[in-house]
Amino acid sequence: MTLSNGTSDGTIRWGILGTGFIAGLQAKDLKENGFTVQAVGSRSLESSGSFAGEYGVATAHGSYEDLVADPMVDVVYVATPHPFHHANALLALNAGKHVLVEKSFTMNAREAQEIVDLAESKGLVVLEAMWTRFLPHMIRIREIIAAGTIGEVRKVVATHNQSLPKDPAHRLNDPALGGGALLDLGIYPISFAFDILGTPGSIKASASMSATGVDRQTAAVFEYPNGAQAIVDCELDAASANRAMVIGTDGWIDIEHTWYNPVPFTVFAVDGTVVERYEQPVSSRGMQYQAAELERLIRVGSTAGTILPPGETVAIMAAMDEIRQQIGLRYAADSEEADSKEAGSEGGPQ
Repeated sequence: MTLSNGTSDGTIRWGILGTGFIAGLQAKDLKENGFTVQAVGSRSLESSGSFAGEYGVATAHGSYEDLVADPMVDVVYVATPHPFHHANALLALNAGKHVLVEKSFTMNAREAQEIVDLAESKGLVVLEAMWTRFLPHMIRIREIIAAGTIGEVRKVVATHNQSLPKDPAHRLNDPALGGGALLDLGIYPISFAFDILGTPGSIKASASMSATGVDRQTAAVFEYPNGAQAIVDCELDAASANRAMVIGTDGWIDIEHTWYNPVPFTVFAVDGTVVERYEQPVSSRGMQYQAAELERLIRVGSTAGTILPPGETVAIMAAMDEIRQQIGLRYAADSEEADSKEAGSEGGPQ
């Protein structure tokens, strides 16, 4: 069985689709916590072979098609840039594999819905790799809120600002590769707002654009029918402390720098006294917890968990679609014609 501490008994076998930076982080956390990383696939055998050697992966494939066709692979982790998640996830699902798809899940809600519908029709698990959702400190925060410790939640505030490469040709600055702050960085605070408050009733967004035509910084206010608000922001060319707060009528929760990592938090009463201080060391980076959840779903025969069900992933993408509409950020994948072309592609750069 998969244990609640993010470890595995190794009987479910993983394949890594893509050999970039995030793929290495996930492979390392899997290997360090008892998961079986059976194979890796890239568009070149040289790249997959190098990755396999570095992370101790048994089999290297020179194409994504060969990876998903591997009978020794049960789950495929899609780790390519997000413009290629749609095609790569459909490829794996059509090969009968469960999938863990890196965030942002897709380029838009329509692509996300197509993946979720296909997985459901085949009885396969599809999970967005929003690793923060599954970390121990986030589980404890949900427990505290559910217990009423901070009263009625009135506001969520979350920031994700980083100083990232300024090269116009870099993926993060390239519209053709889904560049911009929103999809890479904003997904974290937006997902957090959904986690605590659910789907907003309305969204108000604003952004500053870069010279390459992607959002350099974006901020949004989510408004809810009960009067609650979420204030989220992201930026890719200036760093900050990246803290988050959940504010209630009887107190608040302050999550430390960098809030989406496994970090401590403090619960304060409304008068500022400390109610709880939470610190729990996490082995590895913490990405093993999302993998453990996917394995748990496979074992219990379910295609949707409660922490991040597929329908919520689609709703999050729809919220980002609305933000992009308001700030004037469009991608090629937003056109039906572009999607039909992309569905036949092999995937993105490593």
